[in-house]
Amino acid sequence: MSEFFTQNHEVIIRLAIAVGLGLLIGGERLWMHKQAGMKTHALVSLGSAVFVIISEMIAIKYGAAAGFDPSRVASQIIVGIGFLGAGSIILQGNRLLGLTTAGGLWVTAGIGMAAGFGFHSLAVITTVLVLLVLIVVNFLEKPIRKISSGIDKPDVS
Repeated sequence: MSEFFTQNHEVIIRLAIAVGLGLLIGGERLWMHKQAGMKTHALVSLGSAVFVIISEMIAIKYGAAAGFDPSRVASQIIVGIGFLGAGSIILQGNRLLGLTTAGGLWVTAGIGMAAGFGFHSLAVITTVLVLLVLIVVNFLEKPIRKISSGIDKPDVS
């Protein structure tokens, strides 16, 4: 069993970092009572890391094959997450809901990709910045929303 961990320690570290950072972002979303919480963000980050690691392994195994481009795997992660994010956006009356959740899922996929490639510092720094945006900007938005809701808006009907 220890041989397994010895042979796979780098992969385990990459995946653990991806899950941990996804959990942090998902924790904030859960705290704010959003639909996509800890499990969703952790899975998006983990899945992105797995696909990146797979693309690295494929590049090592089949890198000499003509026309092979392992970066296509990474580009398809973005497409897949765009689809997932689009599904989280809801139009309710004249309000769009879920845009922050979609953006959070998108950037969480990027964090997972960074962890998967072994760019641990990039993954951690990005997570800190995401949490700053989600937490600090939330406090800045509240007074702005309060002020803007009190302003008379012109009738456009």
